[in-house]
Amino acid sequence: MLLRHFSRLPSPPSWISRFPSPAMPLRAKVTNPAFRATATMSTSSDIPKELPGDEPDDVLFDSIYGLRSVELNRPKKLNSLNGSMVRKIFPRLKKSHLANMILISGAGPKALCAGGDVAALALQNEKGEEGQRASTEFFGLEYRLDHLIATYSKPVISFMDGITMGGGVGLSMHAPFRIATERTVFAMPETTIGFFPDVGGSFFLPRLDGETGTYLALTSERLKGVQALYSGIATHYMHSSVLSNLTQRLSELVFPDNVELPERLDIVNKTIAEFSLGLPSLEEEPMLLAGELRQAIDRCFQHTSVEEIINALEREEKHQEWARKTIETLLSRSPTSLKVTLRQLRLGKQWDIAETFQREHDIAGNFMRHPDFVEGVKARLMSKPPRQAQWQPSSLSEVQSSDVGAFFERPEGEGPLRLQTEVNYSQYPHQRFALPSEGEIEKLARESRSNKAKIIETCVKRWNQKEGVREKVTEVLDRRTTGSNQLTWV
Repeated sequence: MLLRHFSRLPSPPSWISRFPSPAMPLRAKVTNPAFRATATMSTSSDIPKELPGDEPDDVLFDSIYGLRSVELNRPKKLNSLNGSMVRKIFPRLKKSHLANMILISGAGPKALCAGGDVAALALQNEKGEEGQRASTEFFGLEYRLDHLIATYSKPVISFMDGITMGGGVGLSMHAPFRIATERTVFAMPETTIGFFPDVGGSFFLPRLDGETGTYLALTSERLKGVQALYSGIATHYMHSSVLSNLTQRLSELVFPDNVELPERLDIVNKTIAEFSLGLPSLEEEPMLLAGELRQAIDRCFQHTSVEEIINALEREEKHQEWARKTIETLLSRSPTSLKVTLRQLRLGKQWDIAETFQREHDIAGNFMRHPDFVEGVKARLMSKPPRQAQWQPSSLSEVQSSDVGAFFERPEGEGPLRLQTEVNYSQYPHQRFALPSEGEIEKLARESRSNKAKIIETCVKRWNQKEGVREKVTEVLDRRTTGSNQLTWV
């Protein structure tokens, strides 16, 4: 399933490497201090206004006490995000001064949001330079909204209940609280349609454990249900049947004026935990990106070129069937998209959250002028049945390093994307609400010089008995350490 063909139970009511190629342009290599100096912030007059042709009810807004709900309301199109919706959401978030928190959800039985309305963009691009410019402006508006969520001054909760892909990821991944359910289907399928994993993918994908972000970005592998929690995509997991009651409880929270954001976030976190009905057992739903498969992912996807990744997959001995299918998947993707995406991820490790969206705006604009985007959307989403796209160029060997570097260049005379807030960071400030990362587990294991059982219990206590901590820490220690009384990190 791709962007428009991506399932869940009914939603609650509406209220409720730095491995740059030598040929890469210098300004695309690192976080340039001058780049940040030229970044500009939007003013109140820049807040988008609705246009005459916008759909009247494609987003539903409601409030109960201090909770402001934003419900995407295009269920027949799996709540795919368009300019009309962004133009409604943006000013509402800017004006929610009295809200205690923001809740983002999707209408209908299947999706939070299956992505951006790329079919409309592809048709628009075919009108030539003017249409391509309009499509680029849509991405700029979308990225400004995503950055606003990423730097919002109030708690934001996203119900990733159902299909959460592309634009839906942008509305949820940067929120402090991302709740997955048994119906969650997460993916970044952009290379399938001749695009790249945007909406902040440059930031969050390289910061996932090991090379899982690289794997998810290049292959469009889906994470379902609790797998989104284990991988670090979601911060919480619960059954969809409790979301309505959770919403009601969240609306009742009252924060005194002297309570700062960190404490408010802690209160919301504890409230969400109260509604958990437990995780599926590992016998019922084993951890997907774990064990020997995870080792193979890190082995094969650590390289600095797509060709090297494919060569490593061809040499893979322990998981030959997985490797064969992964190669087939990669070779069906846009060669240009694969190469741009890999460079994007390696560079994204060095970008802060503001530069992420500004750089992605440049890349998106260049993709709007590239033939693979229109061809990919038409072949995979608009053709009945879907067909294999005819990529230009058609092979990895034909995509030169200079071609890739050009995607990271900003058109002459244009400045960086104007963002709404000056808040910035290089690591998510709210990651403590997710499961511990592999890096955090490694640091604790090296410092404690203890046995496996004690390290596990230390993590469980440090993360306040959070569900999933024991399972993840156990898997990481089993895979990355040797010894018994005192563990050695491998």
